[in-house]
Amino acid sequence: MDYIELLDTTLRDGAQTRGISFTLNDKLKIVELLDDLGIDVIEAGWPGSNPKDSEFYRLAREIKLSHSRLAAFGSTRRVDVRVEDDLTMNSILKSEVPVAVIFGKAWTLHVREVLRCTEEENKKIIEDSISYLKDHGLEVIFDAEHFFDGWKESSSYALDVLKTAYESGARTVVLCDTNGGTLPTELRDIVRQVRRVFKGALGIHAHNDAGVAVANTLVAVDEGARHVQGTIIGLGERCGNADLTVLIPSLSLKLGYNMLKGKAREKLRRLTEVAYHIADLLNVSINPNHPYIGRHAFAHKAGVHVDAILKNPKTYEHIDPTLIGNERLLSISELSGRSALHYFAEKLGIKLSKDELDAALREIKELEAMGYQLEAADATISLIILKVTKRLPRFFSVRTWWVETLDLGRVFSRAIVSIDVNNETVTAMGEGVGPVHALDEAIKSAISKKFPELADIKLVNYKVTVLDSNDGTAATVRVYTEFIFGDKNWATTAVSRNIVEASLKAILDGYIYLLATMSGGRSYQI
Repeated sequence: MDYIELLDTTLRDGAQTRGISFTLNDKLKIVELLDDLGIDVIEAGWPGSNPKDSEFYRLAREIKLSHSRLAAFGSTRRVDVRVEDDLTMNSILKSEVPVAVIFGKAWTLHVREVLRCTEEENKKIIEDSISYLKDHGLEVIFDAEHFFDGWKESSSYALDVLKTAYESGARTVVLCDTNGGTLPTELRDIVRQVRRVFKGALGIHAHNDAGVAVANTLVAVDEGARHVQGTIIGLGERCGNADLTVLIPSLSLKLGYNMLKGKAREKLRRLTEVAYHIADLLNVSINPNHPYIGRHAFAHKAGVHVDAILKNPKTYEHIDPTLIGNERLLSISELSGRSALHYFAEKLGIKLSKDELDAALREIKELEAMGYQLEAADATISLIILKVTKRLPRFFSVRTWWVETLDLGRVFSRAIVSIDVNNETVTAMGEGVGPVHALDEAIKSAISKKFPELADIKLVNYKVTVLDSNDGTAATVRVYTEFIFGDKNWATTAVSRNIVEASLKAILDGYIYLLATMSGGRSYQI
């Protein structure tokens, strides 16, 4: 099958996402992650546009890449400037990368109202820019900005732009749906018409403003594009770019295209890990229902579904989740029961007896009657199984806890806890922005000497749900907490009329789960 070249623009187009900001170290780390994944070209920024990108390219010269090639991004030369004097052109050269990605106008509207030059002058600008970079030894990828909108206004001029870029030395010409409003049916028709008269290598760069960036990219590939641009988890300006975490498995596993340096099967298993690592660096959350890599992408709740999945995963899963480094989740709820519990127990290496299964189900029903919602709290379910099978060690227990909130020029909270650890009572204090944060800090301080691994746990999600709002401030609440430790992630839940107590229970269970599973969860007596 044909090879699909992948260009990742997370560090350039993704940086235009509202609320996203890359540090220099973030950019360097993400380059390493994308290289390890096998991405062909990494578009890392616009040298000369800001000090950070200029410094990045200086430091990037020292990076030893195994698979990827770095590209510098920029515009064609300015209208009234000679190419050899243009700041962007020379900043690209100074970046000392092997690939240049430059964009030029393919829409007459932009030529008239943005560049304010003639159509012929725009073509000369494109020719000068590509030739200049090519003459200096760079491989040039040309992004035909607003190509599809340009085609709708003047197909002949949009096509002239492609031909000018190709004849000037661009090795790939990329059709850009810059406004993201082209639908798959019209995009297919346009790309098909282009292929009839244009023989150069084509690429696709789709934005998601109409929610079809991935679909448009797949259509373009089906019509002959062999260069695909996108970002990790669809980051990008406005509604984002085509999502490589969806495109890569779709193109490889569904359509059979060769990619990722010919090591797709091997590299794909790192896709989920790489996506979450990048999201963690940027402090953004991945939607749990995100296709392929979402935490709930292979989650099953209905009893009929759970039973069928355990008999044959193909019944309700379009791929094996392990192929892209994800995992199957079976929810314990009123819709599923015995089959899902057996599955959870097997993941812990435990075979439940009938009595143990009945005991676990009784406890789950009692907790649900109290307001617990366990379908997303995999760690809470696992702890129930470890408890009823007498495999849960008593790592520590909280004797007393106390929290206060102070306003001493700034509002903060302080917590003191007394915890029994190894037949010794340890008292510790913690401070935080709120009572739960302070309590968490105090707990970690008290037990970190005995369990130093807990220092590396990250609490990445904390939610509170009011269960009976008619009781006002005395209402029962349900707390949901989600944790990450290395490449492991898990969630717990707890219920109480006291929000701090519910939070304490959920956090403690999160720590206990990690300790229990790290120690194997075997042969421990309560």
